Amino acid sequence: MSSSAASTAPSPLLAALRGEPVSRTPVWYMRQAGRSLPEYLKVREGVGMLESCMNADLITEITLQPVRRYGVDAAIFFSDIVLPLKAVGVDLDIKPGVGPVVASPVRTLEDVAAIPDLTPEHVPFITQAVRNLVGELGETPLIGFAGAPFTVASYLVEGGPSKEHAKTKAMMFGAPDVWDALMRKIGGIAAAFLEVQVDAGARAVQLFDSWAGALTPADYAEHVMPHSARVLASAGELGVPRIHFGVGTSNLLDLMGEAGADVVGVDWRTPLERGIAAVGDRGVQGNLDPTLVFAPTEVMLARAAEVIEAGRAAKGHVFNLGHGVIPSTDPDQLARLTEFVQSYPLD
Repeated sequence: MSSSAASTAPSPLLAALRGEPVSRTPVWYMRQAGRSLPEYLKVREGVGMLESCMNADLITEITLQPVRRYGVDAAIFFSDIVLPLKAVGVDLDIKPGVGPVVASPVRTLEDVAAIPDLTPEHVPFITQAVRNLVGELGETPLIGFAGAPFTVASYLVEGGPSKEHAKTKAMMFGAPDVWDALMRKIGGIAAAFLEVQVDAGARAVQLFDSWAGALTPADYAEHVMPHSARVLASAGELGVPRIHFGVGTSNLLDLMGEAGADVVGVDWRTPLERGIAAVGDRGVQGNLDPTLVFAPTEVMLARAAEVIEAGRAAKGHVFNLGHGVIPSTDPDQLARLTEFVQSYPLD
């Protein structure tokens, strides 16, 4: 077990992730590091997304910003799903308004073999940033982050974002040998990326599968779940709690838990009660609709109370939005939401 995992510093987040009793529900927000914060926009002026994800000082500053502003119960490591690919030499960029764009999409076994495995030497800025953060955060835990194999594979195969994932599914169904090799490659990179973060001091991890909701349960179970399971198993060997989140995955929650998660993220489309029933003897994370921060404060807080009350039935519950913070979110509303959740007693 890593030294970070063995830390005994009190944390409601870590307790909830482990299914231990808490006096209040811990709270953090996906994409809290950046997006809507004016201080984030200021430090990112003239700096590309991937460039900012490869600068230890910027990573540190951006990750800390929401902790300073809101006092949330966890910091989420500022990075991007495709950053590990960039780090090992894949020719890609993140284009504003588009997303990740890959110069030469993967088509063959030779294309897969040309992608190097990730080692700590590829990402010294990650190690440095995590060490910086651990020194600044004190008892507030840092959550490590990686993209799940299916989502990262979809970018490599499609060459960029896709709504249909037609090329991705064509490979999955029509070239299973290439698909399996690609998923094993990406899974290995994701596991190594998480290990770098945990070894440097991250105390929990989240595996984020943006596009898994495009799959049927049968296809997920056969073609995707084994690869995510290997990543989560690798993280489990490091001794840290594991969160597994997907978008539009109401029909996959049981499988995502079975893949090896301690806590399953439930997006805003699924009532939390239903999510709790689906994941079984595991914790849940979520799941306030991100658009509710645009509603009148009393409406937002009333809905947040419903989420907290529903979460009582879970083995453990971490309050979060049901997806990431929307860029036009008013930071003051998130501050009010954070204060409300942290002051809502469970006793």
